[in-house]
Amino acid sequence: MNHSIYFNFIIKSDKQSVYKAVSEPEHLEKWWPLKCTGIPQVGQEYNFNFTDEYDWYAEVKSCKQWDHIHYKMTKSDDDWNPTTFGFKLKEKESGICLNFFHEDWPECNSEFKHSSFCWAMLLNALKDYLEKGIIIPFEDRS
Repeated sequence: MNHSIYFNFIIKSDKQSVYKAVSEPEHLEKWWPLKCTGIPQVGQEYNFNFTDEYDWYAEVKSCKQWDHIHYKMTKSDDDWNPTTFGFKLKEKESGICLNFFHEDWPECNSEFKHSSFCWAMLLNALKDYLEKGIIIPFEDRS
């Protein structure tokens, strides 16, 4: 049995800004990795660099501009390697509803639980970045 993390929340912003923040390296770096490279197109490789020890890679499995992007981990650690995570955007009156998923965790172990907590914190930082222009320095991110 695999395990999954899901979050749905509203960001008071426009679809283009939210999509760029979850798909373009220069925006991803404002709320998640220290350094990032990649192009939001199916089959493209992303590098999510957190430190020399955590220099991870993923492949874009699905994407549609202004709508969604899904990343399949290809080089990370044993817990993250089988996983896929992604973002789906839906317009609402109050803003953009961001549906986040991180699926196919092999175990409900300490890494899964820690990552679930970290995603909640990081996604809140994404919301603050888009709504308030707040950028938390990388060394202060959970």
